Amino acid sequence: MKIRVVAVQFKPRKGDVEHNLDRVADILRQIVQEGLPADVVVFPETITSGYFLEGGVRESARTREQIGEELMRRYLPFARTEPLDVVLGFYELWQGKYYNSALYLTLTSQPEECRMVHTHRKFFLPTYGVFQEKRFVARGRNIEVFPTRFGPATVLICEDVWHSITGAIAALKGAELFYVIAASPGRGFHGESVGNAMKWQQLLCNMAEEHGVWVVNASLVGFEGGKGFVGNSMVVNPFGQVVVSAPVMRESMITATIDTEEIAIARANAPLLADLEAGLADLLIEMQEIAAEQHARYRQ
Repeated sequence: MKIRVVAVQFKPRKGDVEHNLDRVADILRQIVQEGLPADVVVFPETITSGYFLEGGVRESARTREQIGEELMRRYLPFARTEPLDVVLGFYELWQGKYYNSALYLTLTSQPEECRMVHTHRKFFLPTYGVFQEKRFVARGRNIEVFPTRFGPATVLICEDVWHSITGAIAALKGAELFYVIAASPGRGFHGESVGNAMKWQQLLCNMAEEHGVWVVNASLVGFEGGKGFVGNSMVVNPFGQVVVSAPVMRESMITATIDTEEIAIARANAPLLADLEAGLADLLIEMQEIAAEQHARYRQ
């Protein structure tokens, strides 16, 4: 199956959810009216509000229903006949708590056919250096795989990817398409290169190659409080190769065609996921022993 994907990076207006949803809709309008090939459009982490909100999370947080309905309302005046899937990050209010979340939804020209497919709540919350997420949002509790029109997929948010176990869990659960959204401040500047941009490429390529999956990454750009988000969004194939990447530190939109038939070829050439599946029972015993040791230590 061929899937046409678009990854978008732009600078949101801090705390202005309505304005940022307008910009998301404007980009979708451009894609539709210009006839750009797109099945899935991916926007970055916290694109509806900006990332460094701290206590402002409460004012910018919305339920997933609110985000979905507001985006559907903006999309319908120019909607195309065939469905369009969208992934975007937002601060979410859910069951009395705030989360850093991502919504996967399908938009169509018929309101009754538009639907929210999946919501991922960020599992690993960075709280060190310039990051303070645990102070302001709760963490998600699941790494889930969900069905899409194009096959089983997962969504991961930023630091979720820095822990290799999350990608392994998603792959073991059957994910073939990884949508990774991020808000990564630039660090390690060396001339025109940015250290954490190179690190992100390494992480995404390793994850794609190890599990034989397609990875679509969309990263935030712009400055908030003197901290500049790196951008450099990319699409990586199941062989761990970057197919296309966006520039660093500026707004951009990249497109790529995913061929899901390459997944089986990549996994046959490097059967690392099959090896992981074969050893899973023993690994679970090891994990249980580690958990028991930690539990005993905490009780002392």
